[in-house]
Amino acid sequence: MDFTAREARLKPEHADRYPQLDAGLWETAAELGAKVLLWQVQQQGTAALASRILDEEHFEFRGGWYRGGETELRTRASDPAFNGPG
Repeated sequence: MDFTAREARLKPEHADRYPQLDAGLWETAAELGAKVLLWQVQQQGTAALASRILDEEHFEFRGGWYRGGETELRTRASDPAFNGPG
């Protein structure tokens, strides 16, 4: 398995939903997720914790674990059959 830091960026067409972010700027997904979570909790309270932080319709992603072909590993705890990192 190869690893590079997972990165994310806000798609420009969704910039109005996230005024605290710079659209198009690549950041580590962990840092970007922390920024979005903090902002959402400040705006919505704990209701923000019920959904995925970085919506795939609003953000682009690159990097992260490369596992080759077929694998049983999942990329998120919410994916079916998640058993943690191997």
